[in-house]
Amino acid sequence: MTPPRHTRVAASPVGPLLLESDGESLTGIALPRVGARAPAGAGPGPGPDGGVLDEAARQLAEYFARERTSFDLPVRPAGTTFQLSVWDELTRIPYGSTVTYGELARRVGRPRGPRAVGQANGRNPVPIVVPCHRVVAANGIGGYSGGLDTKRLLLALERSSPPGHT
Repeated sequence: MTPPRHTRVAASPVGPLLLESDGESLTGIALPRVGARAPAGAGPGPGPDGGVLDEAARQLAEYFARERTSFDLPVRPAGTTFQLSVWDELTRIPYGSTVTYGELARRVGRPRGPRAVGQANGRNPVPIVVPCHRVVAANGIGGYSGGLDTKRLLLALERSSPPGHT
């Protein structure tokens, strides 16, 4: 049986974010594509999921306002065992910091697998909350599923935030 799918659109400086939940946990955040509009049928108001999407929208708004440096949300991304291990490790990268794909590969026990780590990173269904934007190439910024402008904005936001926020 397929779990219920609840959606909500949340405004952000990078454009509308489509938040998705299974009714209990955040399962996805779709970043806007260049020129994309908010999906039809996904409303900005409170959702029927018991508040998970409302809480996610609130915490994301605080993050973008530089009032939050970590998220306290139930998150349930769907992926392979390897992808889940990569995404779990992403949550350990401190706010305002970056690591390289090679370093992330070492951290998940695959020192020869930076490309596989990069692919798992690119398939992260809960970007921002699971901070895949904090992974960079050894020789530059690397890629980002939400586009390089979005990645640069997120990294700049975190570098400019005052210390001591939650």
